[in-house]
Amino acid sequence: MDSTMRRFDTRTQYYKYETIREVARLAWEDKLVEHILDIPEKLVPGKKPTTRCCVYMERAVVGERVKLAMGGDKENPNIIEVMEIACDECPVGGYKVTGMCRGCLAHRCADACKFGAITIDSHQKAVIDRTKCKSCGACAKVCPYSAIQNYVRPCQKACKVDAISMNEDLAAKIDNDKCISCGACMYQCPFGAISEKSYILDIINILKGSEGGKNYKTYAAIAPAIASQFNYVKLGQVVAGLKKLGFDEVVEVALGADITTWKETEELLEKDFMTSSCCPAFVDYVHKAFPDLTEYVSHTLSPMGSIGVLVKEADPTAKIIFIGPCTAKKMEIKKDTISPYIDSAMTFEELQALFDSRDIDLTVLDEETLEEASYFGRIFAHSGGLTAAVKQGLSEMGSDKEVKAVLCDGIEECKIALLKLRKNLLDGNFIEGMACQGGCISGNGCLTHMAKSRMDIENYGKQSPNKTISDALKKLK
Repeated sequence: MDSTMRRFDTRTQYYKYETIREVARLAWEDKLVEHILDIPEKLVPGKKPTTRCCVYMERAVVGERVKLAMGGDKENPNIIEVMEIACDECPVGGYKVTGMCRGCLAHRCADACKFGAITIDSHQKAVIDRTKCKSCGACAKVCPYSAIQNYVRPCQKACKVDAISMNEDLAAKIDNDKCISCGACMYQCPFGAISEKSYILDIINILKGSEGGKNYKTYAAIAPAIASQFNYVKLGQVVAGLKKLGFDEVVEVALGADITTWKETEELLEKDFMTSSCCPAFVDYVHKAFPDLTEYVSHTLSPMGSIGVLVKEADPTAKIIFIGPCTAKKMEIKKDTISPYIDSAMTFEELQALFDSRDIDLTVLDEETLEEASYFGRIFAHSGGLTAAVKQGLSEMGSDKEVKAVLCDGIEECKIALLKLRKNLLDGNFIEGMACQGGCISGNGCLTHMAKSRMDIENYGKQSPNKTISDALKKLK
């Protein structure tokens, strides 16, 4: 494993990165159309396969990755797509009888099945008829040997909103009416068969079109979770790298978090109950799975939207690129409330590819500092950070209103809280909804999901010269 591969959690992330890097490299040189067909052979040289049955299949999969790197299927509104040609190795799934079956006399499994799906063969072993099985799991619960197991595909297991099924060819299929674009399926797929569309070509065109700031200024809006990424260099070197890529300015989305906190706090003071609006996957989940509860979602723009408004009010011609850990942000920028302020978005994975497409060595760059956001804006990146910020906001406003927050760390906890809210059983007046466990530091566009990511964010917050939200906001006036 080479040093670049070690920057990612998985090899599948690295293979995606390779493709985006090569597409970007050719795009910078205006040679993409001319050499696009050369990418699969460059990334899969020789005649011996390393990841698939043959080099031809490997190259075909790379070809599909190239399409996604160039924007993917324009007819599909979802940012997450399945590469069917790569989705070919997972078992069909469902309940199966394993070798642990002892052929016991009790046959509790057969008695527990209400659908007649279980019979006993000549060796007294249980057999499941897949055409009758309803996957209720009753048989597995009563087996004394735990001999019946439910084999769920990794993508289906990762998807907590039941948006993934199988098509007639047994490839993964995404239900866009349920999908919240969180990317959990993408990160967990062992074959990299699910990925997100990239806007890298649009971003390169924006940077090239600026001509060094002559036509318009370009802004890199970096999410606070960046402090837990690029762990082989210092954050100041990443900021310097962004300038070297061609960005005129680098701004902290954490400053947008300070703005969002202040407005969301004011909104909470006016309402008896409210949910957060910062996580686009959570907001999408409320709209799709709990449409009757959408009235409770905060009307305040997310930190990304807030920083976009701030920059464009000062410079209407500015082009702003959001850089963060979240695939769902690529869906959020399409919303009418956000699209006027954010021009494009990319993940930390894509940023690494963009650096390497220009052969930018971050390790040799001098650091550049960021001193815009407060401690509280920066800790938005981890679960509980938003709630801490709102409590701080109330304190700075001199309010004695109590925040009884319900911290939802992951979409499963969000579901439980929303179900309780629907039945008037929720003990709280504020829901902090985070689709990814741990918060944005576990976003599925991250290079790595490190155990110490929360500590990195806390340290990043403590380095801020602005110890209160008011301190950060005063500098805007």
